Amino acid sequence: MRIDVVGRQIEVTDAIRTHAEEKAGKLPTFYDGVQAVRVTLSREDHHTHGRFHAEVVADVQKHADFVSHATHEDLYAAIDEAAKKVSRQLTEFKERLKQSRH
Repeated sequence: MRIDVVGRQIEVTDAIRTHAEEKAGKLPTFYDGVQAVRVTLSREDHHTHGRFHAEVVADVQKHADFVSHATHEDLYAAIDEAAKKVSRQLTEFKERLKQSRH
């Protein structure tokens, strides 16, 4: 699985990249069809104390991409929240697949 971490108007350090890859790496446990994950990080306010925006896009086989957005004052919390939203979407999609087969 490919994981891309992209920063817009923000420098992606090794610690940020590791945290984002760790959270995105857990997504295949919710649904096996995840092919790639793209994490896009940006800062809404260009000053030192701005709010951070995280977007997580999960590319899944035979389905449209799952997209989630999160905004928080802490960049790590924004990444966590966006990853949690995508994991919920993947879990619900997997449950719908199971129910439609029965």
